[in-house]
Amino acid sequence: MQELIINSLLAAVVLMAAVLRFVVGGRADSGMTKKQKTMLVRILASAALLLGLQLLPAGAFAGLDGVLFPGAGRWARFALYLADYFLIGYDILRKAVKGILNRQVFDENFLMAVATVGAMALAIYENGDYLEAIAVMLFYQIGEWFQSYAVGRSRRNISELMDIRPDYANVERDGRLEQVDPDEVEIGSVIVVQPGEKVPIDGVVVEGTSSLNTSALTGESLPREAGEGDEIISGCVNMTGLLKIRTTREFGESTVSKILDLVENASSRKSKSEDFISRFARIYTPAVCYSALALAVLPPLVRLLVLGVDAGWGVWVYRALTFLVISCPCALVISIPLSFFAGIGGASREGVLVKGSNYLEILSQTRTVVFDKTGTLTQGVFEVNGIHHSGIPEEQLIEYAALAESASSHPISRSLQRAYGREPDRSRVTDIQEISGHGVTARVDGVAVAAGNGRLMERLGIQPVDCRSTGTIIHMAVDGAYAGHIVISDVVKPRAKEAVSALKRAGVSKTVMLTGDSRKVAEQVAAELGIDRVCAELLPADKVSKVEELLSQSRGKAKLAFVGDGINDAPVLSRADIGIAMGAMGSDAAIEAADIVLMDDDPMKIAKAIRISRKCLGIVYQNIVMALGVKAVCLILGAVGIANMYLAIFADVGVMILAVLNAIRCLFVRKL
Repeated sequence: MQELIINSLLAAVVLMAAVLRFVVGGRADSGMTKKQKTMLVRILASAALLLGLQLLPAGAFAGLDGVLFPGAGRWARFALYLADYFLIGYDILRKAVKGILNRQVFDENFLMAVATVGAMALAIYENGDYLEAIAVMLFYQIGEWFQSYAVGRSRRNISELMDIRPDYANVERDGRLEQVDPDEVEIGSVIVVQPGEKVPIDGVVVEGTSSLNTSALTGESLPREAGEGDEIISGCVNMTGLLKIRTTREFGESTVSKILDLVENASSRKSKSEDFISRFARIYTPAVCYSALALAVLPPLVRLLVLGVDAGWGVWVYRALTFLVISCPCALVISIPLSFFAGIGGASREGVLVKGSNYLEILSQTRTVVFDKTGTLTQGVFEVNGIHHSGIPEEQLIEYAALAESASSHPISRSLQRAYGREPDRSRVTDIQEISGHGVTARVDGVAVAAGNGRLMERLGIQPVDCRSTGTIIHMAVDGAYAGHIVISDVVKPRAKEAVSALKRAGVSKTVMLTGDSRKVAEQVAAELGIDRVCAELLPADKVSKVEELLSQSRGKAKLAFVGDGINDAPVLSRADIGIAMGAMGSDAAIEAADIVLMDDDPMKIAKAIRISRKCLGIVYQNIVMALGVKAVCLILGAVGIANMYLAIFADVGVMILAVLNAIRCLFVRKL
């Protein structure tokens, strides 16, 4: 056994020395912290000293007995081993003492301290073989180092992926550019973004054209073109031309700030699996400590008092110490949160922001996906495709419609204003009244104008004329008489059909579309995309009712996700099991209410997010089964005396390293 340990130590020294040479040599960015480098040096020094002591001849210290006093050689040898033990384990001992003083006794530091100090005491009492106690602590520290490095590396990877926080904003003053803190820039200010710089604040381009790198926000590698009048979000990198941008938000409310806030606070929302592990560790650790104490005391007492044979205290204390080392719950306590953190980081790399690990867990159970239509499955870019007028000229009908809708920011209103071709003169419009789910009424140049759907006409007591064209029909009434209708069509997103198919391949059993559009338009879009069910002509409140109806039909663990982008979608996003918002076109209210945000509005990312979540949960369950299974077997072997300290170290450190490496796989999602 000693030969196996020495060979293992030699392998560890070679590996760690190679790592240290790599770091000191500066050939690449090691990504190590100062603390990790110090720990690496301690591990190498301790391993080298332990190897040196083990390779010394058996009588190397015997000469001291005659020079100093009888037994001096043994004590000198013990002092060197003790120095090695403190070199590698002083921080574990210190943490264990602090835990006792703070009345938080039962943790892995306490377990390792008791086990190794006990092993050292047994070595002094029995035969002076200190190798086992120091090797256990050394291999534990090697495992802790690799775990620390893996966790730190994953966090740095995520930080690099989300390295979008701007350091400054350029403001032009007295003919020259000044770099100011983005927090100091007010809404309506004009900032200058030069090639190679990050856009610090959301705004509208007022001068210049350029290509933008949005990969940090959306995961999309292709650049996007931006020109005068285009909205631009913070966090993008300006690649080619100089841009002047009029800010539309303060820095604290801009896209980049919200993204960073979401990622930084995601770990505060724990999943059920993480909560289970936390509760499990609080119960499990004291339970195994008391079990180890019982294993050390009860069998010897039974042997001595009941069977009348030798108690064998040393054997049972050794088994109890082995039992303690095996029982450390490191693999569970470390790997489960790391799996979720890596899953959230991997998703953010793909342009999917998950606000917490609990949402990642719910997403993995999603079987029904409900879509809003406009801006979600369609581009939300409406165009006037037809004007069917009655009694008044076509140009005047469009003018009335554009002026009546001039106070609205709805995509349909914008399409009417684009068709009008001029900036609406708001001074000509009075008495604007928007009727939710119906349309608007107003007075234009003193003339009563109504623009909306068939329900608005019925409400006003006007008989609308049906239109055979497919699209959104805006019925018009002027001075209380029907004046015609305008046909407006939306454009389906290029990847919407592929996204619906991908969801079905990912295990989503039902897709539903909710819209306020006419049934004819809704059914045409649904048929084109392969949507299973359509609910059309809904008011905002009706969407909530429909979602509640669908929720009541869900069985077992099957969850429902709602995907939307508008202000009126916020209540539905909150009501669904999981709310998914479009981040680029979506309203602030929708993004705030959602649990997951798609940064580039690509519906294909929904299926990818579901697959990421299922991969993450699969890894979590693998780690739970592996850790508990190996520990259960090793605890039984340790209790009956088959397992020694080295098997105990595998059950603790080995399983922990395997679980952490398995958890890191959640970061790599591009090949899904």
